[in-house]
Amino acid sequence: MTTPSSSPMRFLIFGAGAIGTYIGGSLALIGQRVTFVERPETARELRRRGLRLDLTADRRRRANETLLIPPSSVTIAESLEEALQYLPFDAAIFALKSFDTAPALEAIRPFVRQLPPFVCLSNGVENETLLASVLGAEKVIPGTVTSAIGRRAAGDAILEKLRGVGLAAGHPLSPKLVTLFNLAHLNARLFADPAAMKWSKLLTNLIANATSAILNLPPERIFADPRLYWLEIAMLREALAVMQAQNIPLADLPQTPVRALAWAVRWPLWLSQPLLRRAIAGGRGGKMPSFHIDLHSGRGQSEVDYLNGAVVRAGERVGVLTPVNRLLTQTLLALTRGERPLEEFSGKPDALLALFH
Repeated sequence: MTTPSSSPMRFLIFGAGAIGTYIGGSLALIGQRVTFVERPETARELRRRGLRLDLTADRRRRANETLLIPPSSVTIAESLEEALQYLPFDAAIFALKSFDTAPALEAIRPFVRQLPPFVCLSNGVENETLLASVLGAEKVIPGTVTSAIGRRAAGDAILEKLRGVGLAAGHPLSPKLVTLFNLAHLNARLFADPAAMKWSKLLTNLIANATSAILNLPPERIFADPRLYWLEIAMLREALAVMQAQNIPLADLPQTPVRALAWAVRWPLWLSQPLLRRAIAGGRGGKMPSFHIDLHSGRGQSEVDYLNGAVVRAGERVGVLTPVNRLLTQTLLALTRGERPLEEFSGKPDALLALFH
């Protein structure tokens, strides 16, 4: 619930996906006023059944079962125009897939003056720039989520591993948001360097993501194969070189020791492989990474161009070669678009490695 000295804040949440449901649902549980914008058919379903939020992984909450957030506790809008009937909003939460950013901006453009500051929790390092080009830089607060959130359906999310949320300092709203997020048990922290925060999260998103999707193999298998491990380390070293060329430092994120990861990536392969293999297996379990989920979803879209592809584009700007990131991006995009059959690489490391020779 809200503190006695404060009134509820009004939040506009773009999409009831995994992160939107987790953040928006957690805020609703402490009495904040939350409005979700969803597609009409999804919005109508959520109006009937409400949201479901499994927070049993967070022992502080002492929740033994999935929480139901009834439709009466949140507002579900079928369009941004409908949502804006509930003005004013104090902040918007933007956590869409990166390939959905451009279409969302077209919907946002006519209503810029009515919209509040956006907290951008989307993965990648380019979404904030796109949002700022439409909203203005003063209305964009970079952020990141390191907690692992699963999606069972629209408006039905599960907290798989609690880590936290990062928000960029420097915006007048940031300290208040961090305080409120922590009241909602989101483990929020302020970061003085937004680029370090976003690029450090990007580094963690790259791990065994594209390779796992292309080969249809779990991350643990990727890190167990010495040849594929070499490929992963080469890809991560390229990303670190691009960060260094841009003078972007590494930042440890909430319960995510990125500096230790980067340190291990620079070790000799024989020394780092056993350590990182155990860390990856323990951190992910048997869950397939996001690129694999995207590839097999049937949507024909992938975030690889916004993660590995972003490394390639930044490398071009600063004069750093990124051949591994480039080839992984091109190969996964070709599979996603149906230009190459999935069977070409599924379970066939030699087929992928041959591309690098």
